[in-house]
Order: sequence, then C-alpha cells, then structure tokens
Amino acid sequence: MKKNIYYPVFSKTLCLALALLVSGCNKDDEDNQAPKIASKDKVGCLATNDFYAVHFSAYLQPSVELKNVDRAALLKPFCKELPGAGKVFFSADLIDNDIRETPIGIRVVEVNNNAKAGDSTEIRTITEIPAKAYPKGVVEAQATIDKDGDYAMILLVGGENAKTEDDKLKIPFHVGSNPYNPYGWPRETLIGVASGIGFAILGVIYLLYRRVKRKK
Repeated sequence: MKKNIYYPVFSKTLCLALALLVSGCNKDDEDNQAPKIASKDKVGCLATNDFYAVHFSAYLQPSVELKNVDRAALLKPFCKELPGAGKVFFSADLIDNDIRETPIGIRVVEVNNNAKAGDSTEIRTITEIPAKAYPKGVVEAQATIDKDGDYAMILLVGGENAKTEDDKLKIPFHVGSNPYNPYGWPRETLIGVASGIGFAILGVIYLLYRRVKRKK
C-alpha cells in the first residue's frame, strides 16, 4: 500500500493555520479592547524615568457622548488611553517620599509622536501649573482636551531648577479611538470576524487537500 505523504503535510498546515488563528484572535483581543482602566489594587498605572516614579491615573468628563463606552467605566480612573476628548482630571501619586517637599511644576502638552525615531515633539501647551510642594504625595491637575491625539503630562521636579531631562518625568497618554479599531466595533464582533476569516482559510486548505488526494 502506497504511503500517503500528503497527510502529514496537511496536518502540519492545519496546525499552523489554527495557531495563527488563535494568535490573531489574541492580538485583536489585546489591541481592540476598551481603554485600559487602572488596577483596583494600585492607585493608577506606574510611570517612571531613571530617577522618579509615580502611579498615574486620569478621570474623564467627556465633552460629547462616547459610543461603545460604558457609562460606569467613566467613573473609574483610566491609565494612558482615554476614549475621547473632554475635561480630564489627572492624579500622580509620588512613590518617593523624599521629593514630597520638592517643588514640582506641571505641564500638559500635545505632542507629535515619531514612532521611527522613538521620540516626540511638543505641538502646544494645554495647561501649565506653577511649581509647588505636594507634602501629601498627590500631584493633581486638570485640563480640557479639545481633540483626539497624543499628549503628555510632564512633572518638573525642582520647578524652575528642572534643567535636565532627568528632572522631567514625562507621562504620555492617548486620547481618542483605538487606531486598531477606528470604527469602535465591539470586541465580540472583531473576534467573530477574525474567526470567520480563519475558518474560511481552513476550508480552502481542506478543499485543496481533497483535490490533491483525488489526483493520486
């Protein structure tokens, strides 16, 4: 009896296709999820540079009704992705107790991210707060973000004496829809579409396998 050499090839192809399908669904699940909400066990999301660290969080009061955003989610702090423009209340909990008596200035700016160069340039200043000490360890600010885009909250440790980049803790955040899901489709819809495409590919592979087998 002649050994069928196509079966192991088909099996490997099928396994590879299934692996790609699963990884694709996981990617969609990660990239198209709702804006990340700060952990309940921590006060915000960790933001650091070489010398300083804070737990950053932001609350949003949207200027317009946001689609596909649960109203209850707006009552919780966001991390570095806000679903839309509006009035934003920022909070940064200082981890290092030694800088609580050090004046800290605050700037909220719009930036133009250069993904290739790995840096960003400032476009405009949204708000600026003079330096002062925060003995309770909670740095607070608010700003009105009028459009989607990339922004950053910059903490100037030392106020006017913050001359070097080491004295500036830059906390980037994005405002607006997820670039991987510009139409705001629910996660279940995205997973369903990805699964349908994956099974269609598997069907084509199976039909090709059957056709090759019949020719033998």
